[in-house]
Amino acid sequence: MRRIIAVIGGGYGGAAVAQALDQEAAVVLVEPKDAFEHAAGSLRALVRPDWAPNVYFPYDRLLEHGRVVHERAVSVDATGVTLASGARIDADYIVLATGSAYPHPAKSGLDSSAEALARLRETHEELAVADRVLIEGAGPVGLELAGEIKAVWPTKAVTIVDPATELLPGFAPELREQLHAQLAALGVDLRLATSLTERPPAAPGRTKTFTVRTSAGDVTADIWFRCHGARVASDVLSGELAAARDAQGRVRVDAFLRVEGLERVYAVGDITDLAEAKMAGYAMKHAEVVARNITAALHDETPDAIYHPSPVPSVLLPLGPEHGVGQVPSPEGPQFLPAETVAQYKGADLFTGRFAELFGTPVPN
Repeated sequence: MRRIIAVIGGGYGGAAVAQALDQEAAVVLVEPKDAFEHAAGSLRALVRPDWAPNVYFPYDRLLEHGRVVHERAVSVDATGVTLASGARIDADYIVLATGSAYPHPAKSGLDSSAEALARLRETHEELAVADRVLIEGAGPVGLELAGEIKAVWPTKAVTIVDPATELLPGFAPELREQLHAQLAALGVDLRLATSLTERPPAAPGRTKTFTVRTSAGDVTADIWFRCHGARVASDVLSGELAAARDAQGRVRVDAFLRVEGLERVYAVGDITDLAEAKMAGYAMKHAEVVARNITAALHDETPDAIYHPSPVPSVLLPLGPEHGVGQVPSPEGPQFLPAETVAQYKGADLFTGRFAELFGTPVPN
């Protein structure tokens, strides 16, 4: 009898590990969404609704032998998962890939791709008539959103505020210098060391002209977006798994990406306590390690794949299809990537071709 692997969450890491193990065991992927949401493309989907369908990929071709259960997990322990319907899936191995929640439009928070697309179109219509945009948060999401807005509407006034004193701390000075230069060239008003001292009167993504106080003066805008506040999705963990969480809700993992103290429970992606940025690329690297280790165990071999977080942080940060900055590790240390390279690798299609291949769908236009 084939052993059962329950993968909880079908995001970047979960989908990759489920497919990698599909030939080795009976894989059950528990994912409430009816389609994979390629969050890295959501911001372009906001400004270009004609392109928006490219960020959703149905799960029906992901697995050849396993199955996808489109239900919400309500309790996950070291031996299985209980679903919202009350059904129980017992498993020989568990892979935690529950990811994290993030404010719209970066992540929809919706299970229906049709509803998510409708919400993106609705927000697009609000944004289209706004002349002045306020973005709260100068991390990668806020910066990418500013670049996407400027690529479609160059004359819109875009202001970014953030209490941090520098952009992307920990990255090479050349990257930050180029990022400042490109934002200035695009006409983005970047205000660091600046916090909102009151909330805007309208909900994020809704058009309503307002003036809001900040720690460095007033800002007038017609619409605003909150680009910070990721929340790890680990509330469904119970028993030993709940006890393995740290203060931020992430699970402690060992070098093999096993949950601390448990031989048959692994974790990938945002839910791990690894000291690295929570990025799709890292989650997919986690999936490779976990797939190798579980495969070894299934063949009665000792798991030996170790995950080594890079001491050099990586990023590919497009500012629309043609601009952006990047950094990758190299033997000599951090290697800066100019806008042309970032556009070639990510900015042009935001990796939609790669995920079309993973999910067995036509390559997006």
